[in-house]
Amino acid sequence: MARLPRLSLPDHAHWLIQRGHGGRAVFTDAADRALYADLLREAAATEQVRLHALSLADAEVQLLATPPKLQSLSRMMQALGRRYVSAHHRRHGGSGTLWDGRFRCAVVEPGATLLDVLCLIDSTALAHGAPWAEARRGGAGPSTLVDPPAYWPLGNTPFERQAAWQQRLLLGVGDDRVERLRQAALGGWAVGSAAFAAQISHAATRPATPRPRGRPARALTPR
Repeated sequence: MARLPRLSLPDHAHWLIQRGHGGRAVFTDAADRALYADLLREAAATEQVRLHALSLADAEVQLLATPPKLQSLSRMMQALGRRYVSAHHRRHGGSGTLWDGRFRCAVVEPGATLLDVLCLIDSTALAHGAPWAEARRGGAGPSTLVDPPAYWPLGNTPFERQAAWQQRLLLGVGDDRVERLRQAALGGWAVGSAAFAAQISHAATRPATPRPRGRPARALTPR
């Protein structure tokens, strides 16, 4: 069965996930993470991609980003991947790819679903001491990210939004919800409601949700 083209639409937020090859670590320390973040900022600026969230776990990258054009995310990730892999091998030795195939990408529904994804990514980033995630909740770290539109209604001032986001991170996202969201993202499907998936499928001219398993039921012919 032919692989579906990556689901991507300009001016929509996308959740990107890329894993280390064979589950192996791609970041060993803070210097690796800082280098990746710097290279990401450069690649995003070149492609004019708006970055909303970033987490760099040992063996997995997660991004929330909005591209201006259809191929912007692919070009950004290709340039980033080449430069980071080369720098990683110079620093640590080794050869070959670091990544487990191509990156996964899913379009995210605005509103509550996007805030859930933002919460997931920020929580992972905070667990690894990322300064960009600290900045969103009022910490001292430098802000390298652009808050998505869904974040702004959380308060009328930066202080109110940061306080609200601090509470949102404490609440977290339920395990069942996390599993459903991640499965949609790893499958390359739309992340959100059925109505949103139908809208995205129409705009992208490809399915935005998995097809039901098995053969379609045969219609019964009246006798």
